[in-house]
Amino acid sequence: MEGTPAVQTRHPTHPAEFGGLDSTGLRERFLVEDLFAGGEVRLTYSHHDRIVVGGAVPAGQRLTLPVPAQLRAEHFCDRRELAVVCLAGSGTVSVDDTKYDLVELDVLYVGKGAEDVTFDGTDARYYLVSAPAHDRHPTALGRRDEVFNVTLGEQAHANVRTIRRYVHADGIVSDQLVLGITELAEGSVWNTMPCHTHERRTEIYLYFRLGAGERVVHLCGEPDATRSLIVANEQAVISPPWSVHTGAGTANYTFVWAMAGENVAYDDMDVVATETLR
Repeated sequence: MEGTPAVQTRHPTHPAEFGGLDSTGLRERFLVEDLFAGGEVRLTYSHHDRIVVGGAVPAGQRLTLPVPAQLRAEHFCDRRELAVVCLAGSGTVSVDDTKYDLVELDVLYVGKGAEDVTFDGTDARYYLVSAPAHDRHPTALGRRDEVFNVTLGEQAHANVRTIRRYVHADGIVSDQLVLGITELAEGSVWNTMPCHTHERRTEIYLYFRLGAGERVVHLCGEPDATRSLIVANEQAVISPPWSVHTGAGTANYTFVWAMAGENVAYDDMDVVATETLR
């Protein structure tokens, strides 16, 4: 039997308001916890670029992608596109009459107009990211070992990492979603340095592959007034266009970065010099 999804709503925050939030307020606004539960699909709806994030854990059952009341739609993808990331295990995602077999770090893009989306798999854990779409693009599967990847960083700066781009202008075509996965090498803990902001889109980080006692210190806020969030395994951070998004962990980890907004250009960002951060 499928569980009833817990659908949260997150409202936008003005940067002037950001500085007045205490730790609890920051976590309530920007940190998405408890996305993953066995036998359930859980969703969170953000008013920042109308992004929806979620988790689906079939645990041996077949789960159907629900349609939150916030969408005012008959089907989830009536006016939306969707990316399904297999975080762990393996399973099958069915889109209408077509089945797609996913293994760890595969990503399935589901285009606008799909009607029925279901999730199967005994040990699969799926992360979901969705944004509004105006045009239809074909559903496509990006394999971990087949998509564009590049290794950056250096051990001296503890930021050796492999970046894989799945949904982007030169990869799987979308309306406004951009999505990839970054894996940090053992002994490396820093991500996204130098950091940046995105004036034209929202970005969300989903941290995973963190041990039970490990944490990531995620920096957010305007570049000259940063704050921090302590993030555990399989938790997501919403980053508004005016906010930096970077962090360091107590051990290496992997994270999904997903953006939606005005364009799909991967390099549309405003880099912030590390020495100017405050």
